[in-house]
Amino acid sequence: MKNNSRISGFYKFNLKEKIEKISECANLTKEDIEVLKTGGLSLEKADKVIENVIGLFNLPFGVALNFLINNKDYIIPMTVEEPSVVAAASHAAKIIRDCGGFVTDSDESIMIGQIQVVNCENFEESKQEILERKDEIINLANKIEPQMFKRGGGAKDVEVRILGDKKVYPYSKMLIVHLLIDVKDAMGANLINSMVEGVSSLIEEISHGKVYLKILSNLTDKRLARAKTIIFPKALQTKDYRGEEIIEGILQAYYFAYLDPYRASTHNKGVMNGIDPVVIATGNDWRAIEAGAHAYACRKGNYLPLTTWERDDIGNLVGYIEIPMAVGIVGGATKLHPISQIALKILGVKSARELGEVIACVGLAQNLTAIKALATEGIQRGHMALHARSVALTAGAKGEIVDIIAKELINQKNIKVDKAKEILENMLQSKI
Repeated sequence: MKNNSRISGFYKFNLKEKIEKISECANLTKEDIEVLKTGGLSLEKADKVIENVIGLFNLPFGVALNFLINNKDYIIPMTVEEPSVVAAASHAAKIIRDCGGFVTDSDESIMIGQIQVVNCENFEESKQEILERKDEIINLANKIEPQMFKRGGGAKDVEVRILGDKKVYPYSKMLIVHLLIDVKDAMGANLINSMVEGVSSLIEEISHGKVYLKILSNLTDKRLARAKTIIFPKALQTKDYRGEEIIEGILQAYYFAYLDPYRASTHNKGVMNGIDPVVIATGNDWRAIEAGAHAYACRKGNYLPLTTWERDDIGNLVGYIEIPMAVGIVGGATKLHPISQIALKILGVKSARELGEVIACVGLAQNLTAIKALATEGIQRGHMALHARSVALTAGAKGEIVDIIAKELINQKNIKVDKAKEILENMLQSKI
């Protein structure tokens, strides 16, 4: 069956129907379905992944729908514990889909390995000597990882920077060598670290200095993913607000974030609300993505929003995101965790670059929903409605009673555990 992300009324399906529908769309096997139901990772396998294992911790695995990216449908797997995130992404994607969807592009999968050199007699001369012998350094690095080189990847270039001033502080002057490495469809951390460690002795010999740190950088600003969308005012219109009013509110929210790092931090948290769940679901390193994203937000000297929102000449809302995206579809947890393999199967991506572009779209969509809500009825209305089910569960409700209590909490506009317990107790007493 063709992977169509526009599944009308999907949220109304029961759990069995949801699994069956996504299984049809993604051609999942019976084994895949069983893995989805059980979580896939055994205690024995977990014991081989990290140290001192004593149990497993499950998170909900859902799918966001309606994503049309470069005229292709995507069903987006998301692993997250926060209510409203999956619904918000799907809602924004529906609006954007009706306006033509997302357009994306990305850089090659170039990562940076850093080598720190100190105690050079003449830093400028050492820098020049390293650059003059960069082909020698590149060739040595590619001998360390020959398989990546055979696949067209591997070390591609060398950059050198001089940092600090020894006159200010004895440890502050250093020479930093950047080894630029194309990791293809891998995230590439282990490969990069092996390469920079492998060439460090040669760097010492050339620079006449002392090498200390040899490690990748998580500021992957040579591996950016970008997504853009144009949204018509009519697509944003609600019964309470004209589309033009909503666009004005979104722009005011964006410029607040642009001018104020306190707001920008929360703005970007909303972006990462969409990005992290996809990164986690696909077995990638969400901590590395977070580190790179927030460092990139500071690239101009102050902390800025990761997204940009503008109004074009004819009044449409234009959204754009550019973000470091060091993700892979081979190696690491993407191969170790059965759920991650299913997530990639549901997505249907063929390369790490395609995955990065999809993830960027989810971040942009999530941000749209958040600032649209803030600019209109406020964030709590939709969020708390979805939160009501969690409150009902916390109060001890089970089965169909969960939805009944959640609905009553919303009607009473009192989404609190004490109120949920009161409603549950009254329901139980009425049955006695």
